[in-house]
Parts: sequence; structure tokens; C-alpha cells
Amino acid sequence: MRLISDSGHFDLLVRDGILKARERIWIATANVKDLHIPGPGRRSSPLLDHLAALQRKGVLIRLLHGGKPGRLFLNTLNRNSDLHSGDGFEMQHCPRVHCKIIIVDNKMAYTGSANLTGAGIGAKSDSRRNFESGVLFDDSESLEALEDYFDRIWMGNHCTTCGRRKICPSPFI
Repeated sequence: MRLISDSGHFDLLVRDGILKARERIWIATANVKDLHIPGPGRRSSPLLDHLAALQRKGVLIRLLHGGKPGRLFLNTLNRNSDLHSGDGFEMQHCPRVHCKIIIVDNKMAYTGSANLTGAGIGAKSDSRRNFESGVLFDDSESLEALEDYFDRIWMGNHCTTCGRRKICPSPFI
């Protein structure tokens, strides 16, 4: 188990985790925005472009979010039509989701405060990022427990008792 904070989120979760996935990525976040990955020089590209490339290599991706995605995220998602219309990418909205979870290849997992945003796990400068902290771990017992938690939400196990069904845009069950 390892405590990570601030810019460590980008290095450990994005660069050394998500972008190196070989099998699957599960992400739960309250907020989702058009997070960008620094490239050569001053160029950057949206994380969704990288996820589309991973999907083409067979990586399965689940994105569970609580809030309405940002406009730029939706524009990038629409531009990556193969991502949202192809096999291997699933995205669900649940207004009760506030947890932040990232699981990569059943080998590493994160839970903490950082959302899937530039100021959360992105590469923003220290003067523009949120103060974030979380725990990164790779032990099988913790991984299994976090996967089970994510999967119970994903499968709609809480839908019948959540109390927000009237405002839910698309109940899972």
C-alpha cells in the first residue's frame, strides 16, 4: 500500500497505470472532464484518445461517473465515435457515485479523493491542481474488495434502494 498525493496521481495512476493497461481499466469518478496527456513539446492530447487506442488493442474500459461530463469531454467522446460505439468501452452514469476508484489489469488499484479531471489526476501544474490524496495498492485482497464494490454499483445492486430513482437519468435495473 502506498499513499499518493497531488502530482503523484498523474505519474502513478495515469502514466504508469492507465496508459500501460493491457487488459482492462475500471474508473469510478464523481466528475469527469477532458483530461489531457502531455506530449512532445507543448502539445497534449485527450485521455479519451489514449483510451480509444487502448480499446483498439483489446483493453476493456468501464467508466462510471456521478456528474454530467464536461462539454469538452463530450466533444472528444463524440469525435472518438469508435470508442463509444465499439466493443470494450462502457460508460454509465449514476447520480449517487461520488467514489473515486481506478483499477488497472487486476494488478493495481487506487481509491482516494481525485476525480478524472486535469486538476484531480491530470498533469496540471502545482499552482493549478487540487490538493488530492489517496491510496495505491496491489495486494489481491484489497483489489478484490474494491473490484467487488465497483461491480456492485456497476451492476445496479443499489438501484432499487438508492432513493434517487426519480432523478436518475437511466437506472441500471
